[in-house]
Amino acid sequence: MKQHSKQPVRGGSAVWAVVITSAAGFITALDNLIVTTALPSIREDLGGGLEDLEWTVSAYTLTFAVLLMFGASLGDRFGRRRLFAIGLGIFTTASAAAALAPGMGELIAARAAQGVGSAIVTPLTLTLLSAAVPAARRGAALGVWGAASGIAVATGPLIGGALTENLSWQWIFWVNVPLGLALIPFALLRLNESRGPNPTLDLVGTVLASGGLFGIVYALVRGNADGWSSTPVLGAFFAGAALLVGFVLYELRAKHPMLPMHLF
Repeated sequence: MKQHSKQPVRGGSAVWAVVITSAAGFITALDNLIVTTALPSIREDLGGGLEDLEWTVSAYTLTFAVLLMFGASLGDRFGRRRLFAIGLGIFTTASAAAALAPGMGELIAARAAQGVGSAIVTPLTLTLLSAAVPAARRGAALGVWGAASGIAVATGPLIGGALTENLSWQWIFWVNVPLGLALIPFALLRLNESRGPNPTLDLVGTVLASGGLFGIVYALVRGNADGWSSTPVLGAFFAGAALLVGFVLYELRAKHPMLPMHLF
């Protein structure tokens, strides 16, 4: 197997990698559920129906799940540290846009953009961390990263409720801005650049995987609202499953696969 190419080290260290990637994992995981307890306050300020409120949660989940593999592939192709910083920039900007949203449509769009940034950042936290930490200490480092993300998911509704009650619902998004702005320069200065072994993007695999994941996740997101036996939900589920089967079959024959099947 080819070794990952690396650029010259610029102040990178295992400790900095653990701190930066764990902090990034924390803020992106936090936004999965932090908005749930703020929904009544959001509706009071911005209006909208129940479906609009559902999409403030689902828009993030949908874009995050669909673009997760594509985000990792972009990092392998163009540089993981570079894309990590870009993803943080997208996530931070979208957080500010969500806090400033004048209506439900703008808030949902900002949440979708947050999911895009998170889909780039999250997989790259693991590759950057693995590249920076020696194999002997990698298990402990991944444990810290996993604990930070787990705490974020577990405490998301609690933090969201506290911020909404004591400040305002906008602060569930504003809290990301200073953290994101602080992490971007630290990432550029303290993390080492690396790339994957494949020089080209797997465009066919990207389309198949993204389309398949969109169908599956959309069906799961809309199942309760539209009915699990409804035509849109069943159609999305079966179309997504068919595209994912096509993705596996294509990856078995691709010269530069996005996800080498031999890993399984």
